[in-house]
Order: sequence, then C-alpha cells, then structure tokens
Amino acid sequence: MVYTGEIEPKDYDETTGVYISYGDFTDFNTPGEYYIQAAMIGQSYPFEISKNPYGQLFHVALKQYYYNRCGQTLSSELAGEAAHNACHVREAQMKEEASIRLDVTGGWHMDKVGTRDVVRGCQTVNSLLLAYELYPDMFNDDVGIPESGNDIPDILDEVKYEIDWLLKMQDAKSGAVYASVSSVDNKATGYILYIDGITMDATIQFAASMAKFSYLYQNYDRTFATQCLKASDRAYRYAQKYLEDVSPEEYFYAATELYRATGASGYHTVIKSYLTQNPVTGMDNDFIFWGCVTYLSTKQRVDVDLCSDVIKVLMQEVEQISYSSKNSKLLVNADKGQSNNEELLHELSRLTVVDHIITNHEYATVLENHLHYMLGRNLQSVSYLDEAGSRNYKDIDETMGIMNRIDLNAEFVLMLSAILDGEKAEE
Repeated sequence: MVYTGEIEPKDYDETTGVYISYGDFTDFNTPGEYYIQAAMIGQSYPFEISKNPYGQLFHVALKQYYYNRCGQTLSSELAGEAAHNACHVREAQMKEEASIRLDVTGGWHMDKVGTRDVVRGCQTVNSLLLAYELYPDMFNDDVGIPESGNDIPDILDEVKYEIDWLLKMQDAKSGAVYASVSSVDNKATGYILYIDGITMDATIQFAASMAKFSYLYQNYDRTFATQCLKASDRAYRYAQKYLEDVSPEEYFYAATELYRATGASGYHTVIKSYLTQNPVTGMDNDFIFWGCVTYLSTKQRVDVDLCSDVIKVLMQEVEQISYSSKNSKLLVNADKGQSNNEELLHELSRLTVVDHIITNHEYATVLENHLHYMLGRNLQSVSYLDEAGSRNYKDIDETMGIMNRIDLNAEFVLMLSAILDGEKAEE
C-alpha cells in the first residue's frame, strides 16, 4: 500500500441513475503502475502515473491517418502490424457511366472496405487544420510517417495526402466535385472501384477546405497552395450557379475561408449578408462554427458589430457547456448509455476555441475531465481510445471507439492539443 484516502460522496446522479463517489489522490504523483482497492467495490483496473501521460496518446491519435492511407504501401518499419501493400490502385469507373475512368488513388479510408468520402474527408481536414492553426507548437516533424524530417509539420503532410486525393475528385471541366469512391468485390475480376457522382455538398465543402489548407500551407509551398486556392475558387463558382441546392451554412463557411485567403470583397458580401439575415443564435452547426471562427481570426477587414455578436454567442454556448459539465456528477455531459461521444467532442471543440482566446483555467479543467472520462473514468470503466486502458472498447464494441472514426479523431486531436498546450504553459 502506497497511499490511503477517504471516499467523498457526490450523491445521486439523475442522468445516469446511480450514486457516484470520488476518491481524490491528486497529491500522490510518484510514477508507476497502480490500482485502487475500496471496500465493497473491490479492486480497480490498473492505471499508470507518469510525467507525460498524454504525450503517447497524442502520437497515437496523429498516426491514425497514416494507417488509413489508401493507395500507398505502408512499411513495417513505420506501420508495424498495420503494414500492407498499396491498395485500391486501379482506375475507378463512374457509377453512372462505366466507360469513364479516372485515377483517384490516395486519400484516407473511411471504413474497413476502403470507402473514401469527400464530405467526411473535408470535415476531418477542417478540424485538423483548426488544431494546427490554434496550437502550431504542438505539432512537430517526427510522428513517423514517410514525410517526417522534411521541415514541414507532419500534421500538414498528412492533411496534404488527403488534399492530393481531393484534387483528383474535382471535375476538370466544370470545377464540380465527385462525392466518393467505393470498392465493391467482384468474384471474376477482384475489386471494382466506383466513383459516385457530383454533389453540391461535396463541391462547396471542397471549396472551403481547399481554401483553408491553401492559407495555412502557403509558407511551405506557395505554388501548391496557389493550386489549391484556384481549385477552391472553381468549386465555389460552380456552386454559385446552383445556390438553390447549396446549404446556406456551407456556402457561408466557404466564403469565410476564401475571404481570409484572398481578401476579395465578393466573399465578404456573402459573409455579411448571411450573418445579417441569419443572426447566429448557437454553434451546433459545424459550418456556422467553423465559419465564425475563421471570420474572427482573419486579417482582412471585418464588420466589428457582427464579430461582437458572434463572440457573445460563442461565449454563451461555452459557458453553458462548462456549467452543465461541472454540475454533472461525472463532470461531463455524458448520457445514461455513454453513447454521445460524438456530441461531447463537438461541444469540446467549441470550448477549445474559446479557451484559446481567453485562456480560462475553468475551461481547461472541463477539457481534462472529458479526457479522463474517455480514458475510463466512466460508469463502464472503458477506454474509448486506442492503445489506452486495461478495459478497451475494442474488447467490448468496435462502434464505441473514437480514434477509429477519422472525423471524431480529428476533434479529439483538437481537444488534446489544447490540453497539452495548457500543460506546457504551466511548466
């Protein structure tokens, strides 16, 4: 026995329907592996105390994208047990016109059958680039991918791998963007790759993500950044022809990224028109959230009154998230079935941005409490993260994972970046 303490009752939690108590051993910090023994409850799963408990977890989260690369051989040196030969390297055929074939190699797998999806890819890119934009010092050049050591942060190298594929998904003539690539097994010929047709969601989200990447990548490769910006503009102009089929929120977001990257007044007109006609009352919609954050951070001229309104809404939303978390006995807004991890990560991305703006200790504590929850401080004592915890989601239900969903993993990277940055500031 190395430490003894008292159990502090937290009372009945209506959301989960159980009585919850806490044991606090914060003042014990000797590195090593331990377990907790409590009367009536018994022995806990083993856990580790270390000086850098989240560093390895951050590395694992970043490496997920390399493991999901399509069309590239993953070496055993870099990928370990995940090593494999290049997959899905054949030309793909249009689902509606088999005679049209395209090279669409590359990108990230979205599932076990090798689907690659523009919309989910763009949304993942947006979260990863936001993490890099807010916390650039957290990202180095030694994650252990083929591009490591090229003097470009590996997170940008990894995002560029997806960007290269996204460029292949743009129609050369119109500027519109195909939706996805799927693999279907064929007994006679092996697998067949099919390209799903053009969609407005894919086209306008492509425009936004390409502009965002161009803006952040220009200091490393201005020529390629310019190519991405031109592709973004072509997609945006195509979408303008069919605005009745375009989500206003997605159109607004694309305009914010293109305005920041170019300073063109036409984009600013779209931004001001949207915010004036649709006053922001919440940040539940990702495109409103991303667009507002980009507009607040641009170096171009902005409407100060509109920015003030946006900041007020963002602050109010985050205050509510923080309040609800603190008043939960689990210190997180988890539902009874522990099935709302996606919702939690969306909320935490909002809180992360505000914490970056004002550096609030209270918000930092909320972020870390949610990380503890995801690592196993929950009613099922299960870790939702890869390579973490004695009782891991993979042993129970694959659908419970966070890192095996590249879009959720990107939001987790954003959250963990904020936590690690806060720890670094305290050193």
